[in-house]
Amino acid sequence: MKFIKGRYRTRLAETEADVQAAQRLRHLAFHGTDEGLDADGFDPVCVHMLVEEIRTGQLVCCFRFLPLPDGSQIGRSYSAQYYELSALEEFEGPMVEMGRFCIHPDLKDPDVLRVAWGAMTRYVDETGVELLFGCASFQGTDADSYLDAFAMLRDRHLAPKRWLPRVKAPTVFRFASRLRRKPDMKQAMLRMPPLLKTYLMMGGWVSDHAVVDTQMNTLHVFTGVEINAIPPGRKRLLRAVAG
Repeated sequence: MKFIKGRYRTRLAETEADVQAAQRLRHLAFHGTDEGLDADGFDPVCVHMLVEEIRTGQLVCCFRFLPLPDGSQIGRSYSAQYYELSALEEFEGPMVEMGRFCIHPDLKDPDVLRVAWGAMTRYVDETGVELLFGCASFQGTDADSYLDAFAMLRDRHLAPKRWLPRVKAPTVFRFASRLRRKPDMKQAMLRMPPLLKTYLMMGGWVSDHAVVDTQMNTLHVFTGVEINAIPPGRKRLLRAVAG
């Protein structure tokens, strides 16, 4: 699973120290300080991907995968804490949840995101994954800051009815049913989180509501990408990076 691209290399965490380095970076990205670890009960059962700068060895990006054999196991996922996912229990192929994605906040190099998606692509190809899913987050809990982005999601990117997650979390923003505005597409893309934007470019779809997560200070939507539905041109670009 190791590969090198430009200034960066990717590899899977192999030791407890590797996992702790990822948890420390997550704490910096999500909580504003590296004096602590962002850790939870899912870390021991996940595969952790690390992106490092070759010259310095610095960890610049990390995320984790939770592999599941099919939809019957989706109740084990992190996302299932926040979304009612019984519809996806019927999904027959292998799936993987991608979560806790973060990039070092001081780093502005767009190549990091490209390399991270190259690592994701290689993992998906090598393990035969058919559905990639997770929670894609907007910073902060003020939905008014993202109304154009949510209106765009409502108009163009809602999940197919057969897979649509239902409400489970106590506090949600039901953007699909409550928003009446037409999206300003330029503002929508400016306010769309980079990770979610990449999901959408791969043909991804989202839940019809956003969860208000006060613990993480985010609004997030459930996001799914059916691998067979990724546009051919986008697959070629991802595999070019992964290769």
